[in-house]
Amino acid sequence: MSRDSVRYGRVPKRTRERMEETRVAQSENDQSIRDMESKELAIYDLTLTVTQAHHVNCDYTDMRTRGLVKKPAIFSLNDFQSEGGGPDSVEHQKIVMWQHFATFLTPSIQRIVEFAKKIPGFSELTQDDQLRLIKNGFFEVWIMHAAKLTGPAENTITFYDGSYITRQQIELMFDYEFVLALFNFVTSINSLDLNDSEIGLFSSVILLTSERVGIYDHKAIDHIQERLIEALKVPGSQALGAPGLVPGQLDETLGASALCRDLRHPKIRRARAINYTKQYSFFLLLLRKVQENAVGLIIERMCQDWFHQERRKKKGRKKRKKKTSEPAKSKKDNPVQKLAILK
Repeated sequence: MSRDSVRYGRVPKRTRERMEETRVAQSENDQSIRDMESKELAIYDLTLTVTQAHHVNCDYTDMRTRGLVKKPAIFSLNDFQSEGGGPDSVEHQKIVMWQHFATFLTPSIQRIVEFAKKIPGFSELTQDDQLRLIKNGFFEVWIMHAAKLTGPAENTITFYDGSYITRQQIELMFDYEFVLALFNFVTSINSLDLNDSEIGLFSSVILLTSERVGIYDHKAIDHIQERLIEALKVPGSQALGAPGLVPGQLDETLGASALCRDLRHPKIRRARAINYTKQYSFFLLLLRKVQENAVGLIIERMCQDWFHQERRKKKGRKKRKKKTSEPAKSKKDNPVQKLAILK
């Protein structure tokens, strides 16, 4: 009597086959459910990590801006009218404005650097790519954070402490076309009505944009960004306050940022990259301005300090690991003592 006969008895062969097919299908279904749950758990952990990093390192969260008193910053343009309108005077105004502007931005630079360090996968990139991503993406993230403090009828940009600069003052540093595009971007972001968790996730998507000048490992950066975009699509925990963006709203958000590529259509990446300079030239202009002034130098200095600290930590861990891995030599193993014993 065969083993199958003992197992199934008088059960017909066709019934046994159906039972086996049902068992296999159920097993595959269970595995699919487990895979889906594992993916959802990974996305939840990613959302939680980025959200916590945003709340800790962003000066523009709802909690920190609640009750914030706004006040004019830097100076009034009227203060310079008595100095004359010559080229030297205008150039001096720009220099002074940039100095004050950099001073107000410095605390935000430190916080965005700390935020980037907490994004899962960011620290695994090469140090050159990390530096370029932060340096080239800082302004875009900062503008997105500061946008929530700009009302529809206001022509100001507000810093973390409530100090604000007017549109006229910004036009003194930049040109009219850039300022117009800048405030249009602020209006587009505010129209999406993003909460803090969504702003944190979207800020990480902006930072992890591989279409940057001088980037080396595009594939690794795209992989991290794809996970962050998935986190934006998938509804999160209500406790996190991240309900998730529907596909249409996500596309609208990515389009409003004028920064992120549509990763679902790799064939059109090259065409989008070619049109990037035409469509979003004001951000490239801003990047060039940043690299020419103290703000870019501050970002680079902070990143270099961070890299130096990380190298020191790694060296310290290697030394400790080496000490623990080396077996302690006993007195009997000492060749000098062995020779003395033999004598």
